[in-house]
Amino acid sequence: MTGCSVRDVKELETLLSKPTEGVIDTMSRIEGDIIILGVSGKMGPTLACMAKRASDMAGVERKVIGVSRFSDSKYESTLNDFGIETIKCEMLDPAQLATLPDTPNVVYMAGMKFGSTGKESLTWATNTYLPGMVAQKYRNSRIVAFSTGNVYGMSPIVQGGSRETDPTHPDGDYAQSCLGRERILEHFSRTLNIPMSIIRLNYAVELRYGVLVDLAKKVFNEDSIDLAMGAANVIWQGDANAMTLMSFNQASTPPFVLNVAGPETLSIRRVCEEFGVLMGKQVTFAGNEAPDALLSNGQLGHQLYGYPRVSVKQMIEMIADWVIRGGDSLGKPTSFETRDGKF
Repeated sequence: MTGCSVRDVKELETLLSKPTEGVIDTMSRIEGDIIILGVSGKMGPTLACMAKRASDMAGVERKVIGVSRFSDSKYESTLNDFGIETIKCEMLDPAQLATLPDTPNVVYMAGMKFGSTGKESLTWATNTYLPGMVAQKYRNSRIVAFSTGNVYGMSPIVQGGSRETDPTHPDGDYAQSCLGRERILEHFSRTLNIPMSIIRLNYAVELRYGVLVDLAKKVFNEDSIDLAMGAANVIWQGDANAMTLMSFNQASTPPFVLNVAGPETLSIRRVCEEFGVLMGKQVTFAGNEAPDALLSNGQLGHQLYGYPRVSVKQMIEMIADWVIRGGDSLGKPTSFETRDGKF
């Protein structure tokens, strides 16, 4: 990828959905249609479009089907325009879930994070009960399911991030329920012999959303930066999409677990200073860096699927340019700085 300015949302979404050769190869190998459950979230639309583009480039005729409540109709029309079928469904309703088409390949993206504090029962139902319903519905499919690096809890910054084999220490209802999701999926993978991959994401970034966008906006608005969560991992959403789709190749029972994360442990202080230079802003900080942070080690994914195509330097430069020009925002802060597990 060259250049550090993206003209508009259309160009951005084209970049985010551009498949790698590995994704094209994966789409040529797996058989049958793909259904994406919870498609209207932050990553779902571009992941669906990448699966469709890669299938077309591989010369494979398949349906890519996106399922969601579609409370915002713009996502549905955008997907339809791209040739992706859409189905409105409240998946927690067993009768509605039962009507979904059976497909050999499932990407499970449904989940609840923001607003989980105060709605703990719904959080657990969405993140833990629903995955069991989905696993039973799609017992004859291959499933790639999203989880989160939050299941690890904090780790020392000097350690370089939690590995897939490290013990989990989730903090708060959101992270605990996400580990519950993994445990439920593992149970059905083992008992029903369902091949699965579990994706522990930490953190996907594009120009409208992500840790770097949160920091860029604070720098641009000359807000003080809290340094307590002094480090983070980020990965370009297009690269996260690609790794997710390629993980169909590793789906197994018990589930294959993969951290999807960038290769660097980023200093929040240094990132904000770089934004300050690019934006011509004075940066102010509050507090000091804690010795630990929510960090994941993404080396396994890089070994299997290749190094991310978009570097942190490129992301920072593109985001700075986008924010200065007043580009669109999803209006969903990541709350990455949260240290008590309450979202």
